[in-house]
Amino acid sequence: MNPVRPVLPESAAPAPGLMVSLGLADSGGDISPSWVSRAFLLIAALWPLVLLAKICISALYGTAFFHVGSAWQSLLLVAILLADGALMIAPRQKRFRALMPHVQMWLMLPMAFLSGLTFSLWCGSTASDLHFVIPEFAVALLAVCIFGDRRLLGLSYFLGVLLVSVLQQGGWTEAGLAVSCVSVMLIATVRQARVDRDQAMARYRQELRAQRSDRLLHEYERSGRGWFWETDRQGLLVYLSETLADTLGQPVRELIGRPFTQLVGPGNRSHGDGERTLGFHLSARSGFADVAVQAAMMNEERWWSISGQPVFNEYGRFQGFRGSGTDLTEIKRSQAEVARLAQFDSLTGLANRVQMMQALENAIKTPHGRTGECTLMMLDLDRFKSVNDTLGHPAGDALLRQVSDRLLRVVGHQGLVGRQGGDEFKVLLVGRQDQAALCHLAKAIISTISQPYRIEDTSVVIGVSIGISTCPNDGVTTDALIRNADLALYAAKGDGRGVYRFYSSDMHADAEDRRQLEEDLRDALASDALQLVYQPVVSSVTEQITGYEALLRWQHPRRGPIGPDVFIPIAEDTGLIAQIGDWVIRTACQDAAQWVGSTRVAVNVSPIQFANPGFPSTVMNALAASQLAPERLELEITESVFLNDNADTDSMFARLKALGVRLALDDFGTGYSSLGYLKKAPFDKIKIDQSFVRGAAIKGNRNSAIIKAIVSLAEALGMDTTAEGAETHDELDLIRQLGCSHVQGYVYGRPISAAEVIERQLTTGTIATVEGFKSSRPERKSMLRTVAVHNDGDVYAARIRNISATGALIEGLWNVPEGTAFIIELADNYFVDAVARWSKEDRMGVEFREAVDLNRLKSATPRLMAS
Repeated sequence: MNPVRPVLPESAAPAPGLMVSLGLADSGGDISPSWVSRAFLLIAALWPLVLLAKICISALYGTAFFHVGSAWQSLLLVAILLADGALMIAPRQKRFRALMPHVQMWLMLPMAFLSGLTFSLWCGSTASDLHFVIPEFAVALLAVCIFGDRRLLGLSYFLGVLLVSVLQQGGWTEAGLAVSCVSVMLIATVRQARVDRDQAMARYRQELRAQRSDRLLHEYERSGRGWFWETDRQGLLVYLSETLADTLGQPVRELIGRPFTQLVGPGNRSHGDGERTLGFHLSARSGFADVAVQAAMMNEERWWSISGQPVFNEYGRFQGFRGSGTDLTEIKRSQAEVARLAQFDSLTGLANRVQMMQALENAIKTPHGRTGECTLMMLDLDRFKSVNDTLGHPAGDALLRQVSDRLLRVVGHQGLVGRQGGDEFKVLLVGRQDQAALCHLAKAIISTISQPYRIEDTSVVIGVSIGISTCPNDGVTTDALIRNADLALYAAKGDGRGVYRFYSSDMHADAEDRRQLEEDLRDALASDALQLVYQPVVSSVTEQITGYEALLRWQHPRRGPIGPDVFIPIAEDTGLIAQIGDWVIRTACQDAAQWVGSTRVAVNVSPIQFANPGFPSTVMNALAASQLAPERLELEITESVFLNDNADTDSMFARLKALGVRLALDDFGTGYSSLGYLKKAPFDKIKIDQSFVRGAAIKGNRNSAIIKAIVSLAEALGMDTTAEGAETHDELDLIRQLGCSHVQGYVYGRPISAAEVIERQLTTGTIATVEGFKSSRPERKSMLRTVAVHNDGDVYAARIRNISATGALIEGLWNVPEGTAFIIELADNYFVDAVARWSKEDRMGVEFREAVDLNRLKSATPRLMAS
């Protein structure tokens, strides 16, 4: 590379006028010293020719060059050798070449002058006439030719020659000739010097541009933003950026000479990228830009964008290609991520609505245009809204991610799992599916999703309901399959949730009926058509009514009474439960304010109400508006509020207790939390769920032990207990024996209106009257099933009218003696021992020696066809 010129300070301004033109002044460093040094090196290399010419001319005139006749000639000889030696040696020295151009010129001028002067003196001292002028000028012309465009040096040499001639001849003619020659040469030299200087400046600026371009391209390559390549006529690499070679992990020298297309992978032909596209342009010798190709010879997937243009020489002959390339990998990855986000749910990573719709359409319509077979499952999480409202949306999102992971594990490679949105999911199974296998999969999903979750150090339990539709049985379009799966899901939620249902045609009517109920419920809330009834809560010791629980009822104008088990889930799904809950608290407080004494009123609080920070204000406003004493209001809270067992929950309990109201834990034993919350939650009462009370008095039932344990726990914590759902006298007696402080149920009467409460208080006071059956009996189910009755080797056909776990009512056998033993075949391979307890005409009541599994009986195949 050429040495870089020194950078001059700003004070080193260019010298004006003639000195600059002649190169005798600093021109600001615009001309590279290396350019001037190269000219002087050429002079030094050719100057021995001048010395040889001097020797030859001396010999031609009969004088030996090294013949010294006098001391004066010896001095001249030494001066000639020194001057010519300096011209031959000085430009070769590093110190000389490092000098500025004008300094080099100043040093060369005296050496050229001395060279011409000394030789002219030598010739004059050895020749006797004017013949010496001819050889002097011959040598001078040779010197001028060697000086070339360094004409100032030639002028200096001529000055030395003419000076001797003028001095020796001493005439005006010689002087005029010398002046004329010098003037002409000076003018020509100045003009040519300017031209040379302009040309040198142009060459130097071109060098600077080339160096700057090289530097910029080198920096561009080093930055990693791009690289360059060049091929010959055969498409073989002749240049490749080192940055790309480093990326490929191979030295540049090993890549040079290879076909350029070897760096490129096949790519995707349908997208117009890869080796074929690049090879076409190279073979067609046509320019191309931004061709996306996949890199070969690399362990990881990399993408490049390559551009190139054909190169032709001045005769139009093709020389090869030259171009550039950039890395597209990050752009490709970004595009892939955008495509993934367009196909996958950002929260769970499951297929999103768009991908599920595309997959469903592809499953329904095969490539051959025929209708395919597939199954669509619609899933909706049960109790998710409660978790989301109590724990917050971040916890809800974490729960959805865990649900997604479980779904993927259960479904596996059987089908595609997607998220519809919110807490709704889809499962698509392509191909014919056996119904038994679908049932097994649905049960596995329900069982897996229903297992407890750990969210923010809190145990959370939810459920899932599933609706199933199949193609082509339930529809041959995406809209039909989705609509029918939704209807099946609707039916599953209506049947108690946590179950699965297959689509059937009668579900359309059920869905329309539910939709109409939603509208009617909104109208009922707006028109104040809902009402409260009150069920007495009785002290088990004094049999005094200590309070009433407010129960919500809906008397539909056309359908009659609709139970809470029907419209409360609708209210939860439609978001009306909060408004209804606030209305219940206000109404219950207003009704209880008219009751005598200190009779309390108990109101159920939904988890959504409890999670609302404004709930204490609602309670306080209801108490203030009704003038009801706070201790007469009892708020019944379920265990589900402890899904969010954190500082907010503790704060809500503290704020409610600060109002002076009582707190009761409702439906104890049916929730999903641990007993740890009882240590800190300020409950005044525990309500034992009716599922533990009913049947507790039946022999062999273990519910009594559970009730006793709960009572002992409540007593240890200083809390009252209320047993819910007591219906018979023997259940009431058992509850008293186990130590429950309060009883609630039909054994003390059915719920009554607020007006009837006032009327009863005015007539009978607060004394409770026991009603209902004397003893408990197992739950009976109506049934019409043909069975086989075996007795002493004979088999009789009979029919079961109703059945419980311990007995049944059988028709078809006349006047059977009491105590007769039978073996009854209830279904295929399902036999049970029984004994007749009573008989009247063709009916008899039998008692089973062992309890019958009614669930097994429900799913079993009948022994004979039902009549």
